[in-house]
Amino acid sequence: MKLWGRSAWPLQVAFLVAFLMLCVDPLSAGNRNHRGPTVSYQVKQGTCEVVANHRCCNKNKIEERSQTVKCSCFPGQVAGTTNARPSCVEASIVAQKWWCQMQPCMDGEECKVLPDLTGWSCSTGNKVKTTKVTR
Repeated sequence: MKLWGRSAWPLQVAFLVAFLMLCVDPLSAGNRNHRGPTVSYQVKQGTCEVVANHRCCNKNKIEERSQTVKCSCFPGQVAGTTNARPSCVEASIVAQKWWCQMQPCMDGEECKVLPDLTGWSCSTGNKVKTTKVTR
């Protein structure tokens, strides 16, 4: 094929590369750890996967982090936290706000339920990490 007296193969290659980028990019989007478009995919039953991480600092220089998690839990389970990682936990723990029964803290950290029952804190020495549950 001729285009303006020259071979059109560079144009064809450019279209092929653009097409491949469109096909490959959505496949890798599910593995990204930042905000942006993600692909819908299945999570193995009984597990959770982090879909996105969010991080910022407020005016008091306190770092705030949040995650978007996709879970596929068995009946009677809901998304929760175990050993500082997303996991499926017994629904009764979340329903009754017995947060520390999920064992949400890492080994060596002490778990305490917040006074208003909106979450928990994990502490070691003078370091405290507070988690508030939002729905």
